Amino acid sequence: MQFQVVNSPFDQEQTELLNRLLPTLSETQKIWLSGYLSVPGVAEAAASTEAVVSSTEEAFTENEPKTREITILYGSHTGNSQALAESFFERLESEKYHVTLSSLDDFKPKSLKKVEDLLFITSTHGDGDPPDNALSFYDFIQSKRAPELNGLRFSVLSLGDSSYEFFCQTGKDFDRRFEELGATRIYPRVDCDLDFEEPAEEWFEGVMHVLSDAPSKGESSPSKKSSETSLTYSRTNPFKAEILENINLNGRGSNKETRHLELDLEGSNLVYEPGDSLGIYPENDTNLVLQLIEEMNWDPNSKVTVNKQGDVQSLQEALTKTYEVTSLTKPLLKKIAELTKSTELLRMVEAEGEELKTYIYGRDLIDLVRDYGPWEIAAAEFVKVLRKIPVRLYSIASSPKASEDEVHLTIGALRYDAHGRARTGVCSGQCAERSQPGDTLPVFVQRNENFRLPDNPDTPVIMIGAGTGVAPYRAFLQEREEIGASGDTWLFFGEQHFVTDFLYQVEWQKWLKGGVLTRMDVAFSRDAEEKVYVQHRMRERSKEIFEWLEKGAHVYVCGDEKYMAKDVHIALVNILEQQGGLSESEAEAYLADLRNAKRYQRDVY
Repeated sequence: MQFQVVNSPFDQEQTELLNRLLPTLSETQKIWLSGYLSVPGVAEAAASTEAVVSSTEEAFTENEPKTREITILYGSHTGNSQALAESFFERLESEKYHVTLSSLDDFKPKSLKKVEDLLFITSTHGDGDPPDNALSFYDFIQSKRAPELNGLRFSVLSLGDSSYEFFCQTGKDFDRRFEELGATRIYPRVDCDLDFEEPAEEWFEGVMHVLSDAPSKGESSPSKKSSETSLTYSRTNPFKAEILENINLNGRGSNKETRHLELDLEGSNLVYEPGDSLGIYPENDTNLVLQLIEEMNWDPNSKVTVNKQGDVQSLQEALTKTYEVTSLTKPLLKKIAELTKSTELLRMVEAEGEELKTYIYGRDLIDLVRDYGPWEIAAAEFVKVLRKIPVRLYSIASSPKASEDEVHLTIGALRYDAHGRARTGVCSGQCAERSQPGDTLPVFVQRNENFRLPDNPDTPVIMIGAGTGVAPYRAFLQEREEIGASGDTWLFFGEQHFVTDFLYQVEWQKWLKGGVLTRMDVAFSRDAEEKVYVQHRMRERSKEIFEWLEKGAHVYVCGDEKYMAKDVHIALVNILEQQGGLSESEAEAYLADLRNAKRYQRDVY
């Protein structure tokens, strides 16, 4: 693009200089330059060439990266933010930077005044809420107690899911608040969708260009090179695990289908602990993909480029293995509306009202094509606006001490009807319908330091879960049995029917008999006229639960966040009010203290 002279404050010679310079700049260099010129004093200093050179040299001398302390803080729910933070920490350390790494719940907020360069990585979950291990820090930074941060330089990497209304809201809130407190951005905030790897890497490289002398055009930074030498299996290099067992845990006549999968990890060197999750890269149903291709009159064998490295796949393979086709989001509809010039779709997207929310719910790309298309758009252009198939994370249901070289999962098959068509969950459907023993699944271990058994095996443990939310507790009890833990354990479990839906019933009974599981309370919601859930059983045991809490018990909650986890939290507040004589605010503070002490941990989704 040529810099235009019309209405420009630059003379002909300056315009020619700009036209020679601008095409040579990378996007990162352009962003850095715009930020640099906005720094107070720089614009005034630019009155002379000598001043520009002098101020530039001064800026690099003043901010010499290897003498400034870099602090990486992360707020993580499922472990993605933590994994990125740890990766960036290792890469910065390998380049001899002075780096400190901390989760937000381990960081003293008032210490922010001492931080020089801050890299802030956080996820968002629920209705724009911070992850549990960021709640205290979030409340502090939003309060009047937050300090002025005039000497702080920062950049925010925000992880989220664009299918939610408050996409990356926590990162946006922190980014705005740091600026309000006087901090200066090193690099603009980047908001990542579920396929966060590439934008996260671009953010880190952009930050590195500012923290260090930028490499010459066309060179890769040293930190990127070092990250590409790893041969271990990971999120970016998943291990193909063979399926050893694939069993339906529900009895005949159940409304549900819950699969128990046992996967072979031999030769992977993957290491996990109870509380961790296993990530699976799923594939779309081939029949669904072929329907979409037919609706759009595309050639399934046509070639499309699927990443920035230029890798090519057939259209059918790309829509099966690479791109998400089963859900719609507001950002996606906006991109498709602009690409196709569909006036009807553009009108709905730009209105951004209830009509858009209602339309998105329960529909997929086939619905969109049938309602607003088909369009005469080349497949190679269309796939550019699609996001990658999100990884599915499942709580691990085994202990490596009990199941060496194996990992077990508990996966509920999602099936429902919407808008005149039967729907199936992408990964749960693949595991239930298209995966047999002997097949393989591409997997990796997702660490979750926010859902861990207490270090002291004598500590009592209360575990609360419904449906597949019971999976990590199977891993917990296997672990405690193997290490001979003596602390009391109490499980609250909920499902629909005792006869058909009592997941792992024989194992719980064996552990009760052997003393590995001290107590168990169950709630089968559809076996009586009045529905009974785990929170009701908790209220029935209020006195005992309070006694366990006072004795130092750790509380774990796993399952649906929107309903079950919120109802369980309210039940805990009520128990503290009733048995502890606390006010509602005091009960909330009590639970906040438990959370900060890592005695109240949640794995919710």
